[in-house]
Amino acid sequence: MNATNPKKYILVWDFPVRAFHWLLVVSFAGAWLTSESEALQMIHYAFGYSACGLVLFRVVWGLVGTKYARFSQFIKGPKGVIKHIQSIFVSSKHSDPGHNPVGAIAMLALMGLVLLIGLTGYWSVKEFFGDVMGEVHEAIASLAMALVAIHVAAAILMSFLQKENLIKSMVTGKKLGTEEQAIRYPMYFMGVALGIAWAYVFYLVVSGSLPAFTQ
Repeated sequence: MNATNPKKYILVWDFPVRAFHWLLVVSFAGAWLTSESEALQMIHYAFGYSACGLVLFRVVWGLVGTKYARFSQFIKGPKGVIKHIQSIFVSSKHSDPGHNPVGAIAMLALMGLVLLIGLTGYWSVKEFFGDVMGEVHEAIASLAMALVAIHVAAAILMSFLQKENLIKSMVTGKKLGTEEQAIRYPMYFMGVALGIAWAYVFYLVVSGSLPAFTQ
């Protein structure tokens, strides 16, 4: 550690990123747990469509958000991914406090799968392609669940290797880094607005106010 520029806990994840992450956890888990119940069908739809809305927000925030929220910060291409994997065997530390290139791939894959789940779910409701679409919907959801399990396991493993609680950092928004690496503003207003929008979409679907998506 450089004595003239010591590492400390700094703000890395803005509030919209954290709100997106945990609301997506709630939405995905809720949709999974209600998927087999006809009585909870509308709630299942609400979790599914609100999850898609979260992903669409994250795409926008990945273009205009704070430093570590932007795709340009953590999408490194094949060379960056290979270099990061090689560095794991040399040192468990990741010099940049944001997403590492491998974690970025998992995040993007999950976002894509959530959108596919929503799309195939909508097609299933509309009975496009008969019963096949329902089976495709379930298969993609199972694939997403497997990726979620890998993501959680990787977060726990890297927390031990890096000696830093990565799950806690997604709650507090803080990780180890130098002062100049920190973002300046947590963007609380945008995060709260996202939470309100998510709840509103959830309510609209559950209440039957969006019949085009549920009938």
